[in-house]
Amino acid sequence: MTVHQLPLTGITVVSLEQAVAAPYATRQLADLGARVIKVERPGEGDFARRYDTTVHGHSSYFVWLNRSKESLTLDLKDPRGMEILHRLLDGADVFVQNLAPGATDRLGLGVDALADRYPRLIPCTISGYGTSGPWADRKSYDLLVQCQTGLVSLTGTADETARVGISVADIAAGMYAYTGVLTALYTRATTGRTHPVEVSLFEALAEWMGQPANYTRYGGSQPARLGTHHATIAPYGAFTTADGKQVLFSIQNEREWAVLCADFLGRPALTDDPRFATGSDRVAHRDEINAIVAERCARSDAEEILKDLEDIGIACAGVNDVAAFLDHPVLAARERWREVAVPGATVQALLPPADLAGIPARMDPVPAVGEHTDAILTGLGLSPDELRALRADAVI
Repeated sequence: MTVHQLPLTGITVVSLEQAVAAPYATRQLADLGARVIKVERPGEGDFARRYDTTVHGHSSYFVWLNRSKESLTLDLKDPRGMEILHRLLDGADVFVQNLAPGATDRLGLGVDALADRYPRLIPCTISGYGTSGPWADRKSYDLLVQCQTGLVSLTGTADETARVGISVADIAAGMYAYTGVLTALYTRATTGRTHPVEVSLFEALAEWMGQPANYTRYGGSQPARLGTHHATIAPYGAFTTADGKQVLFSIQNEREWAVLCADFLGRPALTDDPRFATGSDRVAHRDEINAIVAERCARSDAEEILKDLEDIGIACAGVNDVAAFLDHPVLAARERWREVAVPGATVQALLPPADLAGIPARMDPVPAVGEHTDAILTGLGLSPDELRALRADAVI
């Protein structure tokens, strides 16, 4: 299916983006057919290009976040670079930025200035802690936000805290920015009104902290750190099997508890034990339950335990490493992997998780730094001589 048939065909996004949060938001817009013009620094580009070199010499982060985009290099400190940006914004629908606090205001690209000059443009600002308030001027990174929201205090074991192993604050902010832009586009289309979008990493991850926030505020203490086990459900966690592997399963209700006791543990009388009568009782006596389950798991290999649990309708899984995830049978059977071009090679990339029936996802190449500069500027009417002059002065 060609790009002109995709849902966001005809929508142009200009993005002053770096790192993870904004590129993740705009890549999802590109997935749906939006034209995303990624404005980068001449020569070096988005600093996420240099986070690592593991993917055929390219950054694993950058390859993940930047397919289907056009890369334009501009020096925005040069008036000629800024004039080009304004020409782009004149025809754009969305402007996304996650620069350092105050950077866009200093460039004359603040929300109010943009609203005055481009009344149909939807500005989307992604910040660390919001554009107002006592921390508006603070720089922010994913792990800092994991710490500030209390997420790190919930992650790990009783002996040691741990960061979540992916950039969860950036991803949360990117998702909310993406849905916010879609909502703003829909509102503009249906009402004619334009609404700027603002998302902070802190407030995005704060939303995800809703359950532990309620638990702590009204329960008097925060959920315990229990590794792979669940703080408020038991049994729920990973147990070691006879062959040294781990199997994780979860009991969600009284029916499942009765089935587990009778058909897996072989101890149906446990359902009459007052220590385990309710979910809260089981959590209070977690150690006793875990000891019973651990003894049962230690008597069988992982494959046998998984089959036994599946046969009685208990949700379960082995504990995969990343290599096992890459070869997961669900991804293979559902054909979720696609080839995507990167400069000098191709890579395997996952399809976007939301399938739209009859509309294949857009999976276009990851751009080299400034790969589309000449084409974009020529489209704006600049001549070859003008391009040579701008390149000689390092404006592009």
